[in-house]
Amino acid sequence: MDHEAPVETGVEATVNAGDIARLADVGRAAVSNWRRRYDDFPQPVGGTASSPLFSLPEVEAWLRRNGKSFEVSQGDRVWQRLRASADDLRLGEVIREAGAFLLYVQRDPGGWKRLARSADLAVRLPRAVAEATGDLFPGDTPSAEPGLLRLVAAMAERHGAAATFEFLCERYAEAHSRRLALTRPEVAALMTRLACAEARTVLDPACGMGTLLLGAAEVMTGPAGAVGRAGAGDAADAVRLLGQDANETAAALAALRLLLRGRDARIVPGDALRNDAFPPERPVDAVVCDPPFNERAWGHEDLVGDPRWQHGMPPRGEPELAWVQHCLAHVRPGGLVAILMPAAAASRRPGRRIRANLLRAGALRAVFTLAAGGPDLWLLRRPEPGERGPATIVVGDAGDDPESVERCWRAHLAEAEPPRGGRVVRIIDILDDEVDVSPARHLSPRVDTRGFPAARERFREVSAALADGLPDLEVLTGGGAGWDVSWSTVAEMARAGLVTIRHSPLRALPDGEAPEVSEDGEDGVPVLTADDLAAGATGLTGTTGLTGTTGLTGTTGTAPARRIAPAPGLVAVRPGDVVASAVTARVVTTDGAVLGPHLSLFRVDPGKVDPEFLAGFLRYAAGGGRPHPGSGRVEARRARVPQLPLTVQRAYGAAFRRLLALEDGLREVAAAGEALARLGVEGLVGGRLRPRG
Repeated sequence: MDHEAPVETGVEATVNAGDIARLADVGRAAVSNWRRRYDDFPQPVGGTASSPLFSLPEVEAWLRRNGKSFEVSQGDRVWQRLRASADDLRLGEVIREAGAFLLYVQRDPGGWKRLARSADLAVRLPRAVAEATGDLFPGDTPSAEPGLLRLVAAMAERHGAAATFEFLCERYAEAHSRRLALTRPEVAALMTRLACAEARTVLDPACGMGTLLLGAAEVMTGPAGAVGRAGAGDAADAVRLLGQDANETAAALAALRLLLRGRDARIVPGDALRNDAFPPERPVDAVVCDPPFNERAWGHEDLVGDPRWQHGMPPRGEPELAWVQHCLAHVRPGGLVAILMPAAAASRRPGRRIRANLLRAGALRAVFTLAAGGPDLWLLRRPEPGERGPATIVVGDAGDDPESVERCWRAHLAEAEPPRGGRVVRIIDILDDEVDVSPARHLSPRVDTRGFPAARERFREVSAALADGLPDLEVLTGGGAGWDVSWSTVAEMARAGLVTIRHSPLRALPDGEAPEVSEDGEDGVPVLTADDLAAGATGLTGTTGLTGTTGLTGTTGTAPARRIAPAPGLVAVRPGDVVASAVTARVVTTDGAVLGPHLSLFRVDPGKVDPEFLAGFLRYAAGGGRPHPGSGRVEARRARVPQLPLTVQRAYGAAFRRLLALEDGLREVAAAGEALARLGVEGLVGGRLRPRG
């Protein structure tokens, strides 16, 4: 990427922490570390306390002074200047104006070159843009400063107007990801391949920023599309793309994305259910739609008796069924509709009458689950007059293979057996009291029961290992000989120099899913938490790796899940240390980690105290691994330990270690048993397992 200075001074570009991380190619936590550790790091110039903004020139200067590598591409510089030119609520309008300007530059490059040299550019530009972009709806004339527009034009000259605007739209979508409902690219590609390959006109009545229409344009102008078969005219002129969206800014961005690619597109702002911009009397070849979900105020009272409700008046709480019928009303007989639906729409009782009518009419042809919890993809076809409806529909679960949906649909059209994950269901079997078209209702559980024998052997193995790992303890009556010994508290042992006690300085771990990293961008150090201690992370004795021959030995293989940046004062653990929480204690066998919040370290004199022996009594003081009021550091220091010879301590320590391994083993046996039972039940129910004999 290129390092380029701004063409003109004006609005100063700003960046947030995420932008700085991207420019410097580090994690966001590294930027937080820089802010904490370097007094000369630039101070915020805007934004909020939780999302501050920094001056891009100041950040660049600081990175250079501190030897941090970075690169600011032409696109990044344009984006930061655009974002700084307006507040967050107007950012969409600024992108929209930049898009209109790019469309003008694309359509009249000579006029822009002449206008760019004029002294009154800011005065003359709005009229020039309006004259060149008359097919846009009002509100798209640029009001940005000339210097910023020259930056945009320079980027377009190098990368193309369409690619430049696409870059800005991508950054806008990232900045407003919580406000914008965007169709996932792979889902959009799947929907358009299924519905639009045979189409020449496509409608999206809830088009958003135009993702589905862009996908439709690619499918329709490809080798398999109608344009290739027609063999006449330019591909972009042979198709017609129509769209509508209630969000005027989103609709404008969709129109610009399509027009900058030379597509024949008409995008209209407005609510398609209440104010339909496209008359059903002029149907299209295909409809694709990702409508808003769960909107109660969709116009139920205003649309009673609407002619679009051919399959029934949508209940107030079923707006998605209104969108389904709206789409069907706009597609020609024989045309396809691909629409995303919430998973619940396939089974909710208020919508069963409409679902039944869709099935009886032969309109609903397929329902596919795309992800756990939804959305589902419904494929519908408007019946031809007098056409006999199908007797079946196909349902499927994409699982982790979205391409299986297309294979399943193609197989169904060819009247072939659908691949794994799909099933043909008779409509008469669905038309019961529920009219449930959920794929999960009609598919066998997606479980690989081939793993049942291995799960069974694993359960037998870990169960047998429990018995093999039991310590050999002698039962004494009347007390053990020689047990009448002196006792000391851990605190007294510490004063005598037998034990060194250290406590973690951390009160809590940093928020966020991403682990912190050091200032040079490298991974931080693993931090041991109370959860790791309870579960038995790698390097802690007593954790399980059960085998039928050696008993309870080894480790689970899991490591501490969190990492933090190195910092002064952190307590590092090393082999032989006893680490204790409020509920348990274990001996560490490897180094490299640091103590996490609410943990204490007990480092023994190995020539006088056995660490497993001490850990056993610390666990007992903590309530045998069961939390109770009052447990904590004070309890550990007050734990009583008998004064025994080191050889005797080691024997007791070995017994304590085997009993702790038994506790861990019981948890592993329970997990193995649950997995075995689940596989067995699912296999029996799904017909993939059966009793022998």
